[in-house]
Order: sequence, then C-alpha cells, then structure tokens
Amino acid sequence: MASVLLTKRIEFAAAHRYIKPEWDETKNRAVFGLCYNPPAHGHNYMVEVTVVGEVDAKTGMVVNLFDLKRILLDVLEEFDHKNLNLDMVYFQDRVPTSENLARLLWAKLEVQKDIGALHTVRLYEDEDLYAEITAKGGLDVASVTRRYSFTAVQEDNQGREWDCFVTVHGAIDPVIGMVTDIGSLDRLVQEKVLLALDRRDLCQVLGAQTVTGEQLAEHIWTQLVSSLSTGRLSNVRLVQSRDLSFDYAG
Repeated sequence: MASVLLTKRIEFAAAHRYIKPEWDETKNRAVFGLCYNPPAHGHNYMVEVTVVGEVDAKTGMVVNLFDLKRILLDVLEEFDHKNLNLDMVYFQDRVPTSENLARLLWAKLEVQKDIGALHTVRLYEDEDLYAEITAKGGLDVASVTRRYSFTAVQEDNQGREWDCFVTVHGAIDPVIGMVTDIGSLDRLVQEKVLLALDRRDLCQVLGAQTVTGEQLAEHIWTQLVSSLSTGRLSNVRLVQSRDLSFDYAG
C-alpha cells in the first residue's frame, strides 16, 4: 500500500535573542543584525509536523490524530512562553535560531513512537520566515524560506501584487546556527529583485511582449542563484493569487 503524508499544525509562543557571548558587540551585530538587540524578542511560532505511513485498514488513519495532538502539546509545553536563551538548557552553547529549534523539536518528536515516522518539521517564526528539517536531509541540514512582496505591471497594464518565497538549502552552520545569513539574503533580494521589479512594467524589465508567471519565477531564480553568500538556492515560489502560484527550482 502506498504511503500517505499527514500534517498537523500547532502554535506556541517563545522569545529568543541571537548572540554569541564570546563575541564583541560589533561582531554580533554584523552577523545577527536586529536579532541581536537586547533583551529578546518574541514570536508566535507555528510548527507543522508531517508524519508518513500507510493507512491502517481498520482505522482509516496513518496515525491517531488525538495521539498526535497530545504528543505535540506535551513536547511544546516545555518551550511555550519561555525565553529560549535563559530558560532552556539546550541553548546554553548554541544560538536559538529557527534552524536549531526545528531540529531540536525533531529530536524530541522522533522518539515518540505513537506518531509514526517523521517526514518533515517546519517551524514558522512568522508568515514571512520558516525553517524546515526533513528525514531525507537529516538533522545537520535545513531549508530556510523567506517571503518578499512586490507590485508589478503585466501586459494587461494592471498592477498586481506578487508574493515571492525564496528557499535556501544547506548545512546548519555549527557556530551561528543558520543555513544562510538572513540579513544578507534580504539585501540580495532587495538589490537583485525588488529594486528591479517593484512598480515596474515586467515586459520592459524582461524585454518581452508578454511575461508569464513561469517566466518571472525563472527570471528571479537567475538573478539570485549565483549570488548567495552561503547555502544553495533550492526553490523560488511566486504567488500570483490564493489560487495560482509558480515554482522554479532550476
């Protein structure tokens, strides 16, 4: 029987600060930017846990949803409304980045046999940023996705707002706890994509009579793929509306 993926979402709140105590303020600010600011900043995290397995012939389920929710709540209770730097022993010697927190949650959930086999743990800091750990990649590798928005004119002379999700994949740096420097990624996307496309005529920018969503996604990929400081560009998702999106992965 074919395997089925089942995903459960659940929220918790926590605060964190990106800091390496052995570094001076200049280096901390250069590497972590606003995330270094004291004392800490909070997030209403959303965690998506995906499990994989065959559908049980008797229950019709991959896993019992009641058990899955109960175990998720039990695991997240340890982190809920906590300062990750001050209250969590796990982060005494590592930066509480989304990547590090996601893989910690993976390690805690992986031993919970009642929820079956883990496939993916995706942790949202907010609607614009999430980190993802997968069984295929292992605990030392993650993907980070950042959302950007711009407005541009297509051939119908109508302005349209686009959401652009840029995904970077790679090893989690053991020192800073990140796949890629988000500040550097923001600056890169601002320079290569947003400044060139926002409030512009896409036909003029791309030098074409018509510009499809597929072409625009490929164009954005081309602008970014060779310019990342760390990590590997793995996907560009361009959302035109709630009903239509385009993915380009090289």
